[in-house]
Amino acid sequence: MQRDHCLQLLRDADPDRYLACLWLPAVYRGAVSSLYAFNAEITRIPALVSEPMPGEIRLQWWREVIEGKRESGDNPVAVALLEAISAHDLPATALLSYLDARVFDLYHDPMPDRPMFEAYAGETASVLLQMVAQCAGAPRGRALADACGHGGVSQTIAAVLRSVSLHRRQKRCYLPGDVLASTGLDVETWLDEPPDNRHARAMEAMLAWGREHLAKSREAIADLDDSLRPVLLPLAPLPAYFDAAERAGMDMFSSIPDISPLKRQWLFAKKAMIG
Repeated sequence: MQRDHCLQLLRDADPDRYLACLWLPAVYRGAVSSLYAFNAEITRIPALVSEPMPGEIRLQWWREVIEGKRESGDNPVAVALLEAISAHDLPATALLSYLDARVFDLYHDPMPDRPMFEAYAGETASVLLQMVAQCAGAPRGRALADACGHGGVSQTIAAVLRSVSLHRRQKRCYLPGDVLASTGLDVETWLDEPPDNRHARAMEAMLAWGREHLAKSREAIADLDDSLRPVLLPLAPLPAYFDAAERAGMDMFSSIPDISPLKRQWLFAKKAMIG
């Protein structure tokens, strides 16, 4: 069954969103899991290809499936995604913009500045939260837009902080150019020179920026109806991730600042039951 396949994929590839799905009402859990499984499939494309062009071809396959120009075949995630689009009137244009944004991941171009980073996060992590909210029947409004918008940027910053060591080995730079410049760095010195105080200050700036967006998201969440708060559950572990990155300090340049699986489960359970 496509729904079971999506949850299994998430359990292995995206534990946070998997745990979030488990706390959702069954009536829209399947649609949400298909969106998150789609995200997991797209996110891992850069690791599956050695050159950008094969990655572009994979993205184009998904575009054609979403546009109805190609059959989904026996791809269970694609089948489930199309069912979710039909059942909840999800905007194909947003999914296509998501795929366009993901082209950035296939190349080694630097992230120019903070506005471009926020645009990238908005078209990827934020739009996922917005579509999950649509699956839950949430009416559009400023509070929901702010909760998803700032929450998605905070999610993306946390992901970048947790992937610093990997991205440096891959010669990828997701830190915005203006953040690097503010500490006396550029892309080359960030990637190629041994980490020093400049690198540490850049990470501190990212931490502060991530926490700022998370605080704004929480302010907006407080204005939402309680029934809508489960759709924001993927944000639950972000404070712990930021704290882990802060504790790691310079160690994050050689290892992933993480939290234990047990703590992750507790954070989701606490947020789901208490709010």
